[in-house]
Amino acid sequence: MKSNRNPIFEETANVINQEALAAGQHFLTLHAPNCAQRARAGNFVHIQCDQQLVMRRPYSIMRANKQTGHIDILYKVVGQGSSLLSTRKAGDTIQCLGPIGNEFTVNESTTHPLLLGGGVGIPPMVFLADELRKDKALTPFVIMGSEVPFPFTAKPSKILMPGIPNDVIAAMPLLDDWGIASRLTSQQDYQGCYQGYVHELAEKWVESLDDTSGVEVFSCGPTPMLQAVTAFAKLHNLPCQLSLEEHMACAVGGCAGCVVPFKENDMVVAMKRVCVDGPIFNSENIY
Repeated sequence: MKSNRNPIFEETANVINQEALAAGQHFLTLHAPNCAQRARAGNFVHIQCDQQLVMRRPYSIMRANKQTGHIDILYKVVGQGSSLLSTRKAGDTIQCLGPIGNEFTVNESTTHPLLLGGGVGIPPMVFLADELRKDKALTPFVIMGSEVPFPFTAKPSKILMPGIPNDVIAAMPLLDDWGIASRLTSQQDYQGCYQGYVHELAEKWVESLDDTSGVEVFSCGPTPMLQAVTAFAKLHNLPCQLSLEEHMACAVGGCAGCVVPFKENDMVVAMKRVCVDGPIFNSENIY
């Protein structure tokens, strides 16, 4: 991952659209041109969900369009902040701080980026896939998992993948349109999805490869998932970058409310702030 960071801008963002999805999920589009111009995969924004709330909330950026100045955010209502954010309508304004944090970086030797996203960890993977498709030397594979309905209508993929069971065919249509292979996992018996976890399906794909030297893992999701992904990457000797999500107050490194233990050679050597030292870390430094 890259440690250098872009300037952080505070701007009044206009709500372009907000769409309510299944299971309390929402898709929010903001006009935040300063942020959109500089955002990279892995960055996030710190949003004042409502004027009555002093504390902002961090949200991963799902896509950024430099031409329109729009950023897309996918989030789930889990508390007071996100509940208030879900009431914002087109034409409303929101105070937005961003882009914040470092970004994913693909190793020079990588040819097959493996993107693993779970739940609200899906947005950074979509942003990364959007960036990776610009490099024709790369062949990304995206696996997404969710235990609630996916925030899009899954369709059968047109792209076949080695090692993947023939009945595991559900994919994100946007990624198929980009020419990027994707598959979905869930334990909820969704049609076309793998009945299990993202790292389990990734295992089937990796084990089908004759050469794994070009595979690099990128992941974002809940802690148990990231721990499992780290173990999977370690087992197969694959480089792995994780995007961490933590509660935070300031998002600029001042409060140290989002620190995580940082390891070297399996020993904790420091505490790192997810907001400014991350959110992207090498997996061996975290788990």
